[in-house]
Amino acid sequence: MDVLWASRLQFAVAASFHFLFVPLTLGLSVLTAILETLYVKTGDEDYRRAAKFWGRLFLINFALGVVTGITLEFQFGTNWRYYSEYVGDIFGSLLAIEATLAFFLESTFVAVWAFGWNRLSPKLHCVAIWLVALASNISAFWILMANGWMQHPVGYVLRHGRAELQSFAAVVLNKFAWLEFLHTVPAAYILSGFFVLGVSAWHLLRKNEVEFFRKSFRVAAVWTVIFALFVFVEGHLHGTEVAHTQPAKLAAMEALWETQRGASWTLFALPDPQNERNIVEIKIPKVLSLLAFHSTQAEVKGLKAFPPQDRPPVSFTFWSFRIMVFLGIWFVLASLWAFKHRKDPLASPWLLRALIWTIPLPYLAIEAGWMVAEVGRQPWIVYGVMKTAQAVSHLSPAQVTATLVAFVIFYTVLGVIDFWLLAHYARKGPEPVRA
Repeated sequence: MDVLWASRLQFAVAASFHFLFVPLTLGLSVLTAILETLYVKTGDEDYRRAAKFWGRLFLINFALGVVTGITLEFQFGTNWRYYSEYVGDIFGSLLAIEATLAFFLESTFVAVWAFGWNRLSPKLHCVAIWLVALASNISAFWILMANGWMQHPVGYVLRHGRAELQSFAAVVLNKFAWLEFLHTVPAAYILSGFFVLGVSAWHLLRKNEVEFFRKSFRVAAVWTVIFALFVFVEGHLHGTEVAHTQPAKLAAMEALWETQRGASWTLFALPDPQNERNIVEIKIPKVLSLLAFHSTQAEVKGLKAFPPQDRPPVSFTFWSFRIMVFLGIWFVLASLWAFKHRKDPLASPWLLRALIWTIPLPYLAIEAGWMVAEVGRQPWIVYGVMKTAQAVSHLSPAQVTATLVAFVIFYTVLGVIDFWLLAHYARKGPEPVRA
């Protein structure tokens, strides 16, 4: 394994593992804030207990997310030195804003919220969790602005052998980055919604704290259906932007080899990249042109329009995209089902069982979507500007392989601890009612 592949694999392991914690943190922070707001507004003790119960699970997840996020950012200096030198003027400024503004705000007020239950007034304590939720989502905004710039670089000029910031406004108003933000963060909200629905369903089937978990279920059902429908619509808008700005990625997502007018949408295929064809394929005529360019006669570039060295890994991108899309359809159906029974979920035991089994599926969908975004951008680390092979540091394969193995072992231990703690406290249920 050469340095490039080892470094890519190491970053992929770190990023994928970190992304197991980020979505639940983003969504649970807001859901916890909503539940505590309901407590402040109504005085209902169940909502206070719900905020503490779901907030504890948020804190467990938050702690692991912080640890994995810090090690991830270090890799830009260790494994990707030339990337950092080349675009640090732009990329570094966005990450600096995220750290100095959002991360420190989030870290400060998460402690205020965790230890302030009996020290602050209910209203002031509620403000603390809203600040945590706001900071978490601001953090996601700046990170996705940085990644969106890598996907579609704007507002820069090449000077003195590096990319220099020319227009900060262009970077922040980057349409691709905004669509990425509006896709990724609501997807995280879907994950957190199904997490709350699934855990609530587990307790409801066992008749544990029925009224308590019925209230959590009701809030999560409304929340989840809103964002499942939103992501389904926004995903189409995001796809059309990919068609305009990253045509090679679109071709890989659809395993489309020949440039076509009235291109068909591939429902199923077995790509054969070596021979530049699909072994088996099932297509719906003209749908791809319609979805991508809103015209059944629009031309869609195929993979053969790009040099072989400039094509993304086809099979991986193709199947990752379909995993994300088909699971997204299930999330819409499951959330509508949960919304229908939000007032009395016990009336549908099949729904409750389905929701328990759905808990891991948003994790799979989000990871698949992230693979489409990152693997589908290859061989570019900054699309059209800098290739990944140009960005890697001069390290020995043994150095990178050793740290890769260390990362895998370390992250596996952290993952086992995190998921054990989440499962333990989720099964344990809320604190007893105050006397």
